[in-house]
Amino acid sequence: MRKKVLAIYTGGTIGMEKEYTSGSLYPLDFEHILDKIPEIALLDCEVDIHSFDRPLDSSDIGPDEWKKFAHCIEENYHLYDGFLILHGTDTMSYSASALSFMLFGLKKPVIFTGSQLPVGDLRTDAKENLITSLYYACLYENGEAVIQEVAIYFEYKLFRANRTLKYSAENFDAYKSPNYPLLGSSGVNLQINKENLWRTASKDFFADLHLSTKVFFWRVLPGVSLQNLKNILVLTNTKILLLQVYGTGTLSGAKDTLTSLEKIRNSGIEIIVLSQCISGKICFGKYENSNLFNHLGAISAGDMTLESAFVKTLHLLDNPRYKEESFSDLFSKNLKGEKSP
Repeated sequence: MRKKVLAIYTGGTIGMEKEYTSGSLYPLDFEHILDKIPEIALLDCEVDIHSFDRPLDSSDIGPDEWKKFAHCIEENYHLYDGFLILHGTDTMSYSASALSFMLFGLKKPVIFTGSQLPVGDLRTDAKENLITSLYYACLYENGEAVIQEVAIYFEYKLFRANRTLKYSAENFDAYKSPNYPLLGSSGVNLQINKENLWRTASKDFFADLHLSTKVFFWRVLPGVSLQNLKNILVLTNTKILLLQVYGTGTLSGAKDTLTSLEKIRNSGIEIIVLSQCISGKICFGKYENSNLFNHLGAISAGDMTLESAFVKTLHLLDNPRYKEESFSDLFSKNLKGEKSP
């Protein structure tokens, strides 16, 4: 039986057409995508397209749009075998990571993809990304979906969504998963690394649309004092500070650094510590200048990406679903395969 896939078009380069006389890009009516990629008709699946009212640049996509994506999947979950989300590349890792936390009991593929060049461009990467993403979105064995999580497919690689980051604005190979291996890859044959796939213990599917915005991000820089940070956090009604530090968890050992962070913690604000390094993880106590985080009762983000740690925080903070557990305990858990032990 042919599988049914719902392709959700949000906007981005993949849905643009180039006007060659002027060189300008303009939005394509995505309902007519088959005219640009007739090979889709050869796939052993039925593809329905859902487009939002107005195509969005990915820089305009945030929590409100993530709720719409999750709600659309929830409404159509039992009507389709898989879901494909066509998205601009700049914030795709944020959106895909967010859905990984918002969708519970997921036992069907939710594949994000996009392109660096528009679908109408002569050298576009959109066709391969779109066609192979559809293959993964309708890949079943023995009546069960092979992919049962939110993933990103880009340039011959299938990634766990909440392990990804965009690292290149120029290369077709634009995404990396620095701390987790590939879920699959595309060559002459489609390869699936089944030992790397996520499986949920939840039975019933639903979408939890809770997202808080009381989160502030600060990147530590040499010579930049933290003295005024507490005032900013109080004014913005912040409950969580995402603090991105050096290496495995170090920052300046100056006395005013500890004093500033103590004032922040004493005001009731939780501190999550992330690394500025793409690869590796936070390890409190490895160096003397990271011992203060143990003193402060800060939370380690381990080897999570900034993108994943940020949206995980938005989802967990003040979420009534988790009122029986502290935020610190919840964040430290591996909920959707987003971090290593």
